[in-house]
Amino acid sequence: MLDHFLAWYDGLTNGLWGAVALFIVGAVLLIKGGDWFVDGSVGIAKRFRVPEIIIGATVVSIGTTLPEVMISATAAVNNNSAIAYGNSIGSIICNTALIAALTIAIRPATVNRKAIVTPIIFFFVSAAIYIVAAYVFGRFDRWLGIVMLLVFGVYMALTIYRGFKAPVQVDTEEDDGDRGGLLVKNIIMLIISTALIAIGADMLEGSSVALATMAGIPTEVVGVTVVALCTSLPELVTAITALAKGHGALSLGNIIGANIFNLVLVSGVAVTISPFFIPEGSKLFGFNTSQLVEIPLMVAVMAIMTLPALIKGKLRRWQGMVLLGIYAAFVTLQVLIALHVV
Repeated sequence: MLDHFLAWYDGLTNGLWGAVALFIVGAVLLIKGGDWFVDGSVGIAKRFRVPEIIIGATVVSIGTTLPEVMISATAAVNNNSAIAYGNSIGSIICNTALIAALTIAIRPATVNRKAIVTPIIFFFVSAAIYIVAAYVFGRFDRWLGIVMLLVFGVYMALTIYRGFKAPVQVDTEEDDGDRGGLLVKNIIMLIISTALIAIGADMLEGSSVALATMAGIPTEVVGVTVVALCTSLPELVTAITALAKGHGALSLGNIIGANIFNLVLVSGVAVTISPFFIPEGSKLFGFNTSQLVEIPLMVAVMAIMTLPALIKGKLRRWQGMVLLGIYAAFVTLQVLIALHVV
């Protein structure tokens, strides 16, 4: 029975409509699984009275980044390094130049400069490690993946340390029976959501490679655009919710945290599982597109978003408009590359 199912499942990716269906279903499972993972994790954390600031900085940020982790890990296991590599960089560009840019352009907000200094430093230090690997070595070795995961561990430890210095909000309205029932419900939700994310990641990764092969498009282009956008949808939902509730500055913190996780957790997991050279499938004027465009753009959009906020303590509408223009140009360029126009 299982062999027949696996054969049927593998056969879907051989046809156009089957691959498209798997892509859509995989994206839905990733999004819904990520949503349930956050709800379940937050419920468990509150049950044990973990400070809300820690829940937001760890559980929620990891939950919204989990689709990227699973996609890249699945791609690494299947030796599809272009998907793993492109998903990480593409998610950072999408998070910053599309999702955060929308919130900034619609409703600029003041920011707490002291609160964002450490995350910004961690991001650019992580980016520097990434740049050295890409331009000096031209490959990502396992030791580099371990270094990235260590950076992630230090960042999380520092965040938790600071979080426990904040006052704890205790919910006294629920009795022990209610809390016990909710705990079981949240644990079940966590188990189901993890399974949905794993299945969705496998579907999205396999169908992406199949569609790219059918269309003759470099896999890296698919990873850095379509897959990156799909796995960034949890951040988009978070940003829209924060904007609707008048908390535009909250989006900045979530995006910076998610981008750090994309660099050191998503990439770290993928590289540790399966080291790889920088993909060579996508070229622009004879040069590697990733080294020529994507890595510099990743750093540039983060600088445009964070540095003025760090200096002035406020997000400006022009930042959002500039970032949206950059993202539109980036997507246009990827489409031209896919069509072999450039």
